[in-house]
Amino acid sequence: MLGPYKQHYNNFKQSPEQFWLEQAKRLPWYKKPEHAYIQDNDGLYHWFDGGQLNSSFLALDQHVIAGFGEQTALIYDSPVTNTKQTYSYLQLQQQVAKFAGVMQSLGVTKGDRVVIYMPMIPQAVIGMLACARLGAIHSVVFGGFAAHELAVRIDDAKPKLVLSASCGVEVDSIIEYKPLLDNALDLATHKVDHCVIYQREQAIAPLTPTRDINWDNAMQSAKEVAPVAVNASDPLYILYTSGTTGTPKGVVRENGGHAVAMHYSMETVYGMQPGDVFWAASDIGWVVGHSYIVYAPLMYRCTTILFEGKPVRTPDANAFWRVVEEYKVNALFSAPTAFRAIKKEDPNAEGFKQYNTSSLKRLFLAGERLDPPTYNWLKEKTNLPILDHWWQTETGWAIACNPVGIEELATKPGSSTVPTPGFDVQILNMHGEQCAPNEQGAVVIKLPLPPGCMPTIWQNTPRFKTGYLTEYPGYYLSGDGGYIDDDGYLFIMGRTDDVINVAGHRLSTGEMEEIVAAHPAVAECAVFGVTDNLKGQLPMAMIVLKNDFTGSPTDVEQELVQTVRSQIGAIACLKTIVSVERLPKTRSGKILRKNLRQLVDGDELQIPSTIDDAGIFEEINQQITQR
Repeated sequence: MLGPYKQHYNNFKQSPEQFWLEQAKRLPWYKKPEHAYIQDNDGLYHWFDGGQLNSSFLALDQHVIAGFGEQTALIYDSPVTNTKQTYSYLQLQQQVAKFAGVMQSLGVTKGDRVVIYMPMIPQAVIGMLACARLGAIHSVVFGGFAAHELAVRIDDAKPKLVLSASCGVEVDSIIEYKPLLDNALDLATHKVDHCVIYQREQAIAPLTPTRDINWDNAMQSAKEVAPVAVNASDPLYILYTSGTTGTPKGVVRENGGHAVAMHYSMETVYGMQPGDVFWAASDIGWVVGHSYIVYAPLMYRCTTILFEGKPVRTPDANAFWRVVEEYKVNALFSAPTAFRAIKKEDPNAEGFKQYNTSSLKRLFLAGERLDPPTYNWLKEKTNLPILDHWWQTETGWAIACNPVGIEELATKPGSSTVPTPGFDVQILNMHGEQCAPNEQGAVVIKLPLPPGCMPTIWQNTPRFKTGYLTEYPGYYLSGDGGYIDDDGYLFIMGRTDDVINVAGHRLSTGEMEEIVAAHPAVAECAVFGVTDNLKGQLPMAMIVLKNDFTGSPTDVEQELVQTVRSQIGAIACLKTIVSVERLPKTRSGKILRKNLRQLVDGDELQIPSTIDDAGIFEEINQQITQR
């Protein structure tokens, strides 16, 4: 007798087309799709051919029409500005419809691009949904990005309009956006007709009379606009992610497949019910923010939280638990790095005990590998289900998860559990052959990718094919390495370039990181391969010690060398461990191991635009040279 998950997954495998057409029936289409998917002349897959809908209607209007207009749709909580605000579904619909009227009066129509360069404020969400309402394609750029990086994205997307705010507010600083935006517009070859600027009281920006429009003034005279019907294959948004060449890749998301995947995932992956409170503690500049702050919760009629703050220092390591108590959050989704930051400042989780978190059913983690020490700490301190799931900007939703909406499976530390229905995940060796259970290889997904995944890179299909489809024909290359165990559980061990070759032996840095991170004094760590003349590569570790650690860093380093040797063997050769104040990360919390390798090897640093603080490499270099 098959369990509910295996039965559900088999239904998908036996007939993917029928499986997804059934899921599509759950949405109110203007025109129902004729086919599950088609392949175009370039061999690209597009879901729900012939269907027409509108993503803004799905997120707002359908719920108002159904009588849920008074339900809270959006909660804005900003500890950095001491501001709290709520929007009902009706209020949010009215604001979005009016702002769509503002954009329409500025000439924005279906298919036009709009760049959104804003902080975590309700106007950013309103701008995104207003674009969707008009059938325009939004491209959100993380607020505060450098002018050059913003200019590169403007030149690639060629927007008719830019939406921005006068400033962003950080824990201890105000970042004025307008000078950055003006500089970017000067650098860009593509010229933008207008910018709509939301003025925040923390820093009022001077406006350019011929180009800039005050957001609030424009809203006063705007007329509400009804949703525009778009084809399922019409793009909803472009989201830029760092490329290996340093040139950003514009991940395209299409309306139809995205809507079906978002709706399906809220139930299957997160176990939500309409009316529940869902909090993705991320940023709208990232894919998590697009999928699970804005679109999925609203399409599923949940209440979503927009949090302008940090897991620590706004004001302290209790911030997450305070929000959970105040808004009766049912599910919290964040990156492991957020909880490592909390663990570093509050190792005994005293803050968790101070708040009533009884509404919280589950904690979801993604964005990077959930290391077993962080998993075990959260499990011990919260006594909640701790659910790792694995996905990418390119897929837009979870490739592997614990499918709690179907069946809550037993968890295994280090595993993102099982492939999500829709994703045919396989492990292949370098010859393209299936790996045996527990054998590490390249993690790939058999084509077609399910709805919601990117069909291509914006205006660069050759790059899409070369980067994702060429190495293993018929499969999407995830870029991650891992294995599937005897129970069908998937273990992601890190990017394939994080596998190092020590004297002919292939070793996983992820396995070493598990051991290093398990030390009681270590808050977080990175293990990466550095060049060695004799053995080709050797592993090196950098560790950050917990705030309450009072012992000798040298003692910890020596203990770790012995522990790795005893658990993996002498072949691991992890002899160099360095304590540092902090590790370099992207703004979404991913540790930049590749750049650490470049730093130690003396190679040219190819720092991605998404880095949180580029000055950290000089800081680390000084700490290494002082040893």
